[in-house]
Amino acid sequence: MAREEFITGLDIGSSTIRVAVGQRQANDPTIHIIGAAEHEAQGISKGAVTSIEDAVSSLSASLETVERMTGIPTEHAFVGIGGTHVTSMESHGVVAVSRSDGEIREDDIDRAVEAAQAVATPPNYEILHVIPRTFSVDNQHGIKDPVGMTGMRLEVDAQIIQGLSGQVKNITKAVFRTGLSVDDLVLGSLAAAESALTKRQKELGVGLVNIGGATTSVVVFEEGDVLHVKVLPIGAAHITNDIAIGLRTSIDLAEQVKLHLGVATPASVGKREEIMLSEFAGGDDAVVSKRQVAEIIEARLEEIFHMVDREFQSIDRSGLLPAGVVLTGGGAKLSGILEVAKKMLRLPASVGVPQNLVTAIDKVRDPAFTTALGLVIWGAESRGTRGFLARIGELSSVNAVTGKMRQWFKNMLR
Repeated sequence: MAREEFITGLDIGSSTIRVAVGQRQANDPTIHIIGAAEHEAQGISKGAVTSIEDAVSSLSASLETVERMTGIPTEHAFVGIGGTHVTSMESHGVVAVSRSDGEIREDDIDRAVEAAQAVATPPNYEILHVIPRTFSVDNQHGIKDPVGMTGMRLEVDAQIIQGLSGQVKNITKAVFRTGLSVDDLVLGSLAAAESALTKRQKELGVGLVNIGGATTSVVVFEEGDVLHVKVLPIGAAHITNDIAIGLRTSIDLAEQVKLHLGVATPASVGKREEIMLSEFAGGDDAVVSKRQVAEIIEARLEEIFHMVDREFQSIDRSGLLPAGVVLTGGGAKLSGILEVAKKMLRLPASVGVPQNLVTAIDKVRDPAFTTALGLVIWGAESRGTRGFLARIGELSSVNAVTGKMRQWFKNMLR
C-alpha cells in the first residue's frame, strides 16, 4: 500500500501535542484511524513557540510513539495552528467572467477568491485561509456554487484568517526540524469543527468552543459558512492555577484534584463533602472543601463563557444559534461544564466527540482529540476533491512559506 494513502494530523497544543494517523481506502469514504499518540508539550505557550529546541523534542517524542503504533514512518502531516495572534476579517472580490458565452468555470471562482485575498494585510501577517462564503452572479446574491451558471460579473464574500508571520514560521520550522514535511497549516478550531460538527449543525447555526490548555478558540458557523473566528487567551490551565492558589498547593496536585474530583456546579456538592489531599501523589495531610474547589472552577468557567458570549455579541448571535454550542478540547471534559455553558450562553450545549471515523483505539473518542482527528479529515477532503477545502489549501499563502522553508532545510542538510 502506498505511503501517500496515510494521512497524519498533528495538533500542537500549549499543554499537549496530539498526533493521529488515518487511512482511506480507494473506494471507501470512511476514514480508519490506525494510530494516535499524545505527549506533554514543552517550548509552546498559548499556541506560540517559545523554545524551538524544546518544541522539537516534544514533537519528536509524539511522532516516535505513533510510528511505533502504526509501524509506518511519518513523513508529512497536516499541522494545526492556533494562538491568540490569529485574527479573521471579511473581504470581497470581484472579477469579470472570462468565457465569451458567460459560463462560469472553476478558474473564474479561483480568480474571484484570489481577488478577495488581495486585501491590505498587515506586513507582519501571513494569510492562513481564504474561505469563500457566498457568491453573487450579476447581482443575484446568496449563491453557494456558481459553476456552470451564466453571467458577466462574479463576486465573492470571503473570510480571511491570518496569523503573525513569525509565529507561523516558528511552528513550521519546529515541525521541519523533526524531519516532517508540512502538507498544510490549518487553523486548529476549523479542523476540530470538521470532526465534531455535523453538516446540519453548520447549516442551522452553531458555535464551536475549543477549550485548550492556555487558549479557547471560538468558531461560529451559519448556513454552512464560517461567520466568525477568534482565539481567546484563557484556557483550562487557568482553572488549575486558580485551584493551586485557592488551596495553597502545587500545580501538579491542583491538576489531579481538578481532573479526578473537580466539578463546575457547587450546588451539586454537599456542604460537608471534603477532599483528602493525602490521597493524591505529592499531597499533604490537608483536608479541603469540595464545594470550595467547585466554586473556584465555576468562577473561571463563567469568565471563559462570558468572553465567548462577547464574541457572539460582536456578530449579533448572542443566544441566537439554533444548534447551540459544541464544546471540544481537553477542558470540555470537566464535570458540570454543560450546565455553566447553558446558563452563561443561554443556548443548548453539548460536548463534541469525533464523528464519521472508524477506529479500534478507544482513547481517540475524546473531546481532546477532535483537532488531531479533524486534521486527518481535512487532509482526506482536500486531497480527494477540488471542492471547498481543496480550494482553501491551494490559495493558502502558507504553502509558499512551507515550500521555501523545505528548500532551505534541504540546502542546510547537503
